[in-house]
Amino acid sequence: MSNPEHLNTSELGTKSYWDAAYTTERRNFSSNPDDQGTIWFSDAGAEERMLSFLENSSDEGQLHKDASSDETPTRFLDLGTGNGHLLFALREDEWEGRMVGVDYAPQSVKLANEIRDSKGDEYADIEFHEWDLLGEEPGAWLAGGFDVVLDKGTFDAICLAQETDAQGRRICEGYREKVEKLITKGGRFLITSCNWTEDEVKGWFDVEGGELVYESKVKYPSFTFGGKTGTSVCTLCFRRKA
Repeated sequence: MSNPEHLNTSELGTKSYWDAAYTTERRNFSSNPDDQGTIWFSDAGAEERMLSFLENSSDEGQLHKDASSDETPTRFLDLGTGNGHLLFALREDEWEGRMVGVDYAPQSVKLANEIRDSKGDEYADIEFHEWDLLGEEPGAWLAGGFDVVLDKGTFDAICLAQETDAQGRRICEGYREKVEKLITKGGRFLITSCNWTEDEVKGWFDVEGGELVYESKVKYPSFTFGGKTGTSVCTLCFRRKA
């Protein structure tokens, strides 16, 4: 199955845009610590729905919030972490496992570290690293991989980039293969998108010869327009083959 048709390029797909945006957010946070920046897809309640989905997965024994069940607590990697809010919310919900956030924008990583350092001791071990997923190999932080890899809008932004890879493809076409290597076998990839439909996200990630298999989705309120029913945001969970 071929990939969905590409999106038009936009400044939202450029590193300079995001560095400028997070420079502004750092300035705002410095003057007002209550202003911790943008929470993407907040109008759709995406972060809350992702957290609820993960909580349900813990209740079902698929993930582990702590070591009380003699299982290693679930390890999380947040791709395009921005201000780190999703990881902070996970820790607030008492997920005790290792958490790492990565972003290719240096100002994002600085902001996330500054916000973390302003919080209590329970947040102190959350790591943030500057890393270009499509252009660099993972650092030592990858260790044994992650049980859950999170993407809330990062693939959307990459799909707006105009750069091409060595094969002449738009760089978004290499995203799935890079992500697969970050996930432990049997682990999950939880992605939220506003630019792609559920079927299109499946078309990008559940492909013949790939490592990811569609597992389930998060429910959002739907609307009907022009005889078609859909949602403004979708969140899908894929499992890496064991």
